[in-house]
Amino acid sequence: MKEGIIVKGYGGFFFVLSEGRIWRCRGSGRLRYEEQRLLAGDRVQFEPSGAEEGVIKKVLPRRNMLVRPPVANVDQAIIVFSLAQPEPDLILLDRLLVLCGYEGVEAVICFNKIDLVSPETASEFAGLYQKVGYPTILTSATRGEGIENLKGLLKDKISVFAGPSGVGKSSLLNSLEPGLSLKTGEVSRKLRRGRHTTRHVELLSVGGGLVADTPGFSNLELPPMKTTELGLYFPEIRELATGCRFPDCLHLREPDCMVKKALADGSLIASRYQNYLRLLSEIMQKERNYK
Repeated sequence: MKEGIIVKGYGGFFFVLSEGRIWRCRGSGRLRYEEQRLLAGDRVQFEPSGAEEGVIKKVLPRRNMLVRPPVANVDQAIIVFSLAQPEPDLILLDRLLVLCGYEGVEAVICFNKIDLVSPETASEFAGLYQKVGYPTILTSATRGEGIENLKGLLKDKISVFAGPSGVGKSSLLNSLEPGLSLKTGEVSRKLRRGRHTTRHVELLSVGGGLVADTPGFSNLELPPMKTTELGLYFPEIRELATGCRFPDCLHLREPDCMVKKALADGSLIASRYQNYLRLLSEIMQKERNYK
C-alpha cells in the first residue's frame, strides 16, 4: 500500500502524487458505497494496479476542508493585497484573516507592488500586521523582489492564494514558477463545462509545495458565529480579553474592558479595532434577522 496526496480529480479518476510520481487512481467500491467525496489535498492510501495506476483504499483524516475552493488539508492561505493600484482594503483583509482563523488555516499576508510606493509606506503596512503576529512579506512581482522569500514559505505545504482582483496574484505565481500561467490556462479550459458546474481544483507544484489553481476564497461572507466569538479571530483582542471583567465582553461599552483600555492608551491598533466593530455589527444584524 502506498500513500500520497490527491492533486486533481477529473473524469472519474483521481491523480495522486506519491514519491515524486503521479498515479492515476479510481476510488474503491467501499469509498463509493460510503459516498465519501474525494478532494484535492486529501491524503490517501492506494494499492497499485498497474503501471502508475491504482485504487484508492482509504482516505486519511483531514486536518481541515475549505468549501470554496473545495480543497482539503490546507496548510496556509497566502493573502495578497497590493499597496497601490488598487490601494489595500484593510476591512477586506481583516475579513479574510477572520475566515482563515475560523477555518483553522494559517494566514500569511503578502503586500505586493512595493515598487509603486515608498519603502516607508511598505514598512508601515507590514508593521501593522507583524505587530499583531501575522507573518507578513513584501513583494514586487514585476521586479522579482521578495519572490525567493515567498517561495520559501510555500515549500512542502499546501497553499491557497486569496485576495481581490488586480493585486497581482497571477503575476506572483508566474514569478514563482515560470510558465505556470500556460498550465493554469489549459486546466481552466479543460474543466469549463458550464456556468453552474462545480469548479474542479488542481494542486500545482509551485516553489517546492502545492498551490491550488483557484484564486482562493470566493465566499467573503462571515461564517456563522456568535458575537462573542469574533474576538477570538483577532489575536490582539483575544489576548487582551482574558483581562476583561466579563467573559462575554464584546468590548463596546462594558466596564473594566481591557480592549478599550488598550485602545485608549494607544497599544491597540485603532484601525483593527474599527474593523472589529464593523464585522461585529454585521454579525449582530444577522442575529436580528434570524430572530
